Amino acid sequence: MHARIIRCAFALALGLALALPASAQVIKIATLAPDGSAWMRELRAAAAEVKAGTDGRVDVKFYPGGVMGNDAVVLRKMRLGQLQGGILTSSELSLVYPDAPIYSLPFLMSSWDDVDRVRAEVDPMLAKGFEAHGIRMLGVSGLGFAYLMGDKPLGSAADMAGRKLWVPQNDAVAARIFEMGGVSTIPLPIGDVFTSLQTGLVDTVVNTPSGAVVLQWHGKMKHMVDLPLTFVVGFLVVDDKAWKKLAPADQAVLAGAFAAAGKRMDANTRRDDAAALEAMKKQGLKVSPMDPAEARRWRELGTRLIAEMEAEGKISPDMLAAVRRALAKPTTP
Repeated sequence: MHARIIRCAFALALGLALALPASAQVIKIATLAPDGSAWMRELRAAAAEVKAGTDGRVDVKFYPGGVMGNDAVVLRKMRLGQLQGGILTSSELSLVYPDAPIYSLPFLMSSWDDVDRVRAEVDPMLAKGFEAHGIRMLGVSGLGFAYLMGDKPLGSAADMAGRKLWVPQNDAVAARIFEMGGVSTIPLPIGDVFTSLQTGLVDTVVNTPSGAVVLQWHGKMKHMVDLPLTFVVGFLVVDDKAWKKLAPADQAVLAGAFAAAGKRMDANTRRDDAAALEAMKKQGLKVSPMDPAEARRWRELGTRLIAEMEAEGKISPDMLAAVRRALAKPTTP
């Protein structure tokens, strides 16, 4: 009887061991997106899909609201293995992969149709480029077109004189074009901008309407220039070492879930950006055109900057050629 009980207990333990997944591979991902935002809802939905699709073998955990630090800190923690991934801007990722800012080059794209045509060509090239630099691009999501915003009119060269203009820390492209245009800049991590607007250290920013609302900058924004300067994207990336620890089938589930989430976030952004702009207008934001001669001057500076970057080897000729090829295609009816 005693031996039978032992055999039954052993069989039960073995059955439970076979039924339960092995210790889950935890993928820790940091983001500045606030908890409760539309972005976080989509990201958590994708994480749930991954957990279900891998039978619990992969568990994606998010650290929202910048609790893990700014993009530079997140990259450092990824290298140290304290994080496995992050949702990062192109300015910080350019330190790892120089072509990361391709979508954010000034005046490169001016409409959502441009974005659709270019991303169809360039997204796969970016994924391969990141992989060559030890990073897996699980997703890229457009955050919208960024505009000049501030507490005073900004439509002329005289308006811009003396402005305290924020640019993202390590965003060499933004700093360079404004320097070319004769505007001094204040580089700061994005997480420091809210306080800087409150204290007056910064009074002018370049951001998307939805970004200004999500980051709670909109209360200080009274004027916006109706001229899209750059297209902003967020990259969901995972360190290659963490990626390679996953079984191929689990890699496929992870990649598929977050690629689909990226597409949903793209659709949400277009709707939310328009809604954010209307909400800001109702709160008193005045949207005005830039002086035509000044707008022409800035576009010419953008063209010159891109040409200089190409000549200096700071952006891949193949990448730029792909963008130009895509923009030359006829617009889809």
